[in-house]
Amino acid sequence: MRNKRALRIISGLGGVAAVLAIAPSSVFAQDGPDTQAYLDNIWVFIAGILVFFMQAGFALVEAGLTRAKNVVNIFAKNMADAIVGITAWFAVGWAFAFGPDGGDLIGSGQFFLADADLLIPAEGGLSIATQFFFQAVFAATAVTIASGAMAERTKFSSYLIFSTVMCAIIYPVVVHWTWGGGLIAGIEIGDAVYSDFAGSGIVHMTGGIAAFMGALFLGPRIGKYDADGKARAIPGHNIPFAIVGVFILWLGWFGFNPGSELAADEFVMTVGVNTMLAAVAGGLFCTITIWLVAGKPDLAMIGNGVLAGLVAITAPCGAVDPLPAFIIGGIGGVLVVFSVFFFDKIKIDDPVGAISVHGVCGAWGLLSIGLFAKYDDAFLGRGVGNADNPQEAGLFYGGGLDQLAMQAVMLLIILAWVAVTTGALFFAIKSTIGLRVSAEEEIEGLDVLEHGLQGYSGDTVNA
Repeated sequence: MRNKRALRIISGLGGVAAVLAIAPSSVFAQDGPDTQAYLDNIWVFIAGILVFFMQAGFALVEAGLTRAKNVVNIFAKNMADAIVGITAWFAVGWAFAFGPDGGDLIGSGQFFLADADLLIPAEGGLSIATQFFFQAVFAATAVTIASGAMAERTKFSSYLIFSTVMCAIIYPVVVHWTWGGGLIAGIEIGDAVYSDFAGSGIVHMTGGIAAFMGALFLGPRIGKYDADGKARAIPGHNIPFAIVGVFILWLGWFGFNPGSELAADEFVMTVGVNTMLAAVAGGLFCTITIWLVAGKPDLAMIGNGVLAGLVAITAPCGAVDPLPAFIIGGIGGVLVVFSVFFFDKIKIDDPVGAISVHGVCGAWGLLSIGLFAKYDDAFLGRGVGNADNPQEAGLFYGGGLDQLAMQAVMLLIILAWVAVTTGALFFAIKSTIGLRVSAEEEIEGLDVLEHGLQGYSGDTVNA
């Protein structure tokens, strides 16, 4: 029996060898992408899936931190951001951001992906299909950021218009000026060019500015401020929702940041480690800060501290060492506490803290590159930086003020563009079909009157 089994194995191996001998070209030779190209595309696709899953995290955070009577509306807006936002990106957003026929101000070409070769190039690299998928889920993320700040009082139809324009024009122009090689990418201050590895400014600050403008034009929720103008707490209806949402977003960030390497290479894990460390630092220092300021370790605020650390590290994650990543995230965790209190004080009602998490901490992440950047992240323009050959750009590493100035210029350009365009958009909506629901609808809740159903069957929903 053993001899027969050995003969079968030998025969089988011989057959395989014969096939390989007579058909080497069909087995080994390829007139197309190599294995690395397939790995790069598959990794970026998987990273994009993780980023897309962040929509569920945003929905849970926003729903958990708002009231039960609006839970359907919250989920509907997040669903719309994926459906309407990606449709707008497909129609014109991709073309305005990355179209091959544009200039410094806006891209053009490949509307609806027309005439785009979607296959992996024979010489390697990412296919247009891979790039489109990854960038589309980023666009959906940018617009979703504003949803939380506009919660509990925005007309659904008006929000759909905002989501469409944001993903069709406003956000794509920011992308074209940066990742698309346009206006900001062409600016140099000394030897410094802009850097924003995964989008602290391009994605998060853009969404945060839009969130601020939306909250400004809407005004605060009924009952948010007393007769003396003092802010009242309006507790969220489901803190477990919110914290599960934070964990989902945290998971998604391991696609957001490491995926932005746009290759399956040796730097992916370094970016992942920096992302993890910044998140825990954000949560840790936010816990300490809110405990000292408010006397209690507010769990909702701690969740926002984790997100603040993640937002802050999104820009410098490829250019810093682990300890600076921890410091950057920790500063984000402190900033978010005082930022939330500040916006409450000036009567900008942001139910979930989106302006503080994404706008303020996104700006901090953008500027932190000018302080802590040690390695070239493929944007800094200083060649290949690694532990043996660092390419210092940050002030704290002897790089001078050029990089910090460049990051500040980038911040101001994005701030001006997004504030003006979203302000004009919200003004136009408010002046025509209206931006805010009626007082009666706001008090009763948006779920039934806007969507025709309750989020919790049989639940008694209080104001």
